[in-house]
Amino acid sequence: MRAAWETHSREWAAWARTPGHDHFFWHYNLPRFLEILPPAGALTLDVGCGEGRVARVLSELGHHVVALDASTTLATLAAAHEDHPVATVVADAVALPLPDGVADRAVAFMSLQDVDDLTGAVDELGRVLQPGGILCMAILHPLTTVGDFADESLDADFVVTHQYREPRRFVDQVERDGLTMEFHSIHRPLEAYTEALHDAGFVIDTLREPVPETAAIAEFPRLARQDRIPWYLHLRATRS
Repeated sequence: MRAAWETHSREWAAWARTPGHDHFFWHYNLPRFLEILPPAGALTLDVGCGEGRVARVLSELGHHVVALDASTTLATLAAAHEDHPVATVVADAVALPLPDGVADRAVAFMSLQDVDDLTGAVDELGRVLQPGGILCMAILHPLTTVGDFADESLDADFVVTHQYREPRRFVDQVERDGLTMEFHSIHRPLEAYTEALHDAGFVIDTLREPVPETAAIAEFPRLARQDRIPWYLHLRATRS
């Protein structure tokens, strides 16, 4: 997975940074995710930061952020952003080069679905968070990674095409408005995430299946499909 994201790092940066392009992020996933985010603490880790857009938002909200990503290219892009560079470290999610209990906040936004070793990554999050520290994570909803809409119509049926309980690596090739991206991820059932969190000493206090706001659907009608089938899952947990 690390190699795949490094291979497609430039395409991802274009996808994420082209103004007005990724309305799923700016008008759906991010606003609803921020609803579960706690106030800034002493240190917030952004694990799997990509090119840094979530870290930049966190910084604007007052968080002292250290971002980490396994892709050298993406970490460099986050650190060298021309308007808002972020302190960034190249690091694998299962071996974070940080002391125990160094942070009181951590964010894993759309990254834990993209790691080979989920248990190892969650254990590391538990290690670097101090007791009482808060983890906020977002993933593709596990339902959406076992199926898809039958066609491009707004009222298309959602069709399940794969086994839900079986972990499965998949590749999603997307073209939109002249940009292309090849997403590499792993489908896992929800239970895989909740058990990994429990075993790492986390207590889940919030779990949401967000749908787009009415205003977002009015501006981007295609989001009406995500009002029927939530595309993301947001979860907040406290380190015990």
